[in-house]
Amino acid sequence: MTQMDMSDVVVVGGGLAGLAAATYVARAGRTVVLFEKSRTLGGRAITQVKDEFRFNLGPHALYRRGHGAQVLRELGVPFSGGVPNASGGYAVDNGVKHTLPGGFVSLLITGLLRLPGKLETARLLGSIQKIDAQAAQHLTVRQWLESTIHQPDVRRLVQALFRLSTYANAPDRQSAGSALEQLQLALAGNVTYLDGGWQTLVDGLRTAAEVSGARIVTGARVESVECDGAVRGVCLADGTVHRAGAVLIAASPQDAAALVPRPHNGALSEWAESAIPVKAACLDVALARLWRPRNTFALGIDRPLYLSVHSAVAKLAPSGGATVNVGKYLSPDATSDPKSDERELEALLDIIQPGWRDVVVHRRFLPNLVVSHALVTAAAGGNAGRPGPLVPDVANLYVIGDWVGPDGLLADVGLASARRAAQLVTQRDIRTAAAA
Repeated sequence: MTQMDMSDVVVVGGGLAGLAAATYVARAGRTVVLFEKSRTLGGRAITQVKDEFRFNLGPHALYRRGHGAQVLRELGVPFSGGVPNASGGYAVDNGVKHTLPGGFVSLLITGLLRLPGKLETARLLGSIQKIDAQAAQHLTVRQWLESTIHQPDVRRLVQALFRLSTYANAPDRQSAGSALEQLQLALAGNVTYLDGGWQTLVDGLRTAAEVSGARIVTGARVESVECDGAVRGVCLADGTVHRAGAVLIAASPQDAAALVPRPHNGALSEWAESAIPVKAACLDVALARLWRPRNTFALGIDRPLYLSVHSAVAKLAPSGGATVNVGKYLSPDATSDPKSDERELEALLDIIQPGWRDVVVHRRFLPNLVVSHALVTAAAGGNAGRPGPLVPDVANLYVIGDWVGPDGLLADVGLASARRAAQLVTQRDIRTAAAA
């Protein structure tokens, strides 16, 4: 092995969380280097551009009152976009589209619910912000729905709203308290679809990190974390060793566990074995035009489906064109058939945008996209039961990402865990450890 130089902190992984952590650490006056195995940064936040159509990896939305937006503002990362309007959306049940109940008028006219269901939905939507989500953290979504909601058609509607806000389709495992918190967040502040796609956040975070003094190295795979009860550095794929006083791993629980040698990876291995990935099948299409410009949103009721025209409110397509995201929330307890899933997504497009096949410019099908690396389960106690960021087996080793810490879901928890890990690192005397 050949030894490279030395830093106070090494960050492994150049997604949103890794970039944010590197920025926080650098701004605290510590030397930090980030290693990313790919030639490009961003991970699942990258945006692909084809003929001015911008494709995120499946549907992405930034919660306006979430921890992620707070972190981005703290770091001075600019973003802009549009807020989707629930009015005019559809609820699709047994192949029939109904008005999606999003307010008094839509609730009154929808054919989705019978009168008792409409009355219970009105009461629920009027009081949902007052529900104590913490009291439901140990309940599954199904347990909470069956104990709280009387009308079966209302249960199905609320379960669909949980899928929409959390991207998860696991009612017998998912924490109801976590799902409630996320739905409350969505209803209180809505989301932003980002102009230019999520690549704008990647580029903004990279600039923030580098301006703050962080060094970013792409195309550099970290093979292992060097440790002997405490972090000593990392070993790269080319055999070089980079010494460091602390290491932050921004990766999946499985990848994090693989980086740390036995016997120091006990907790990481347990976290990896218990993690249940949240996945979706996604069909992204670029259309020369929309056949029905007002039909921009649909939510599956009897099936775990979703459709949204993100370009209706954000700059993601050339003038006159549209980018449409169609998704199926996959169950962790059932085997999916990609061909069948793709046909199902196409059928939803047929219902909401008939004639779309005649104006397709580009299409992309992602049959098994990882939305989040770990479902928040009732068995683990909800959000508070998630691991990290401190790894107990190794001093000065931390994990960050969408499966770490108690603060929200998806990008929110990833960025919040980055902030928390950076705070913990910069509170400790890691310069001495790096020089040891």
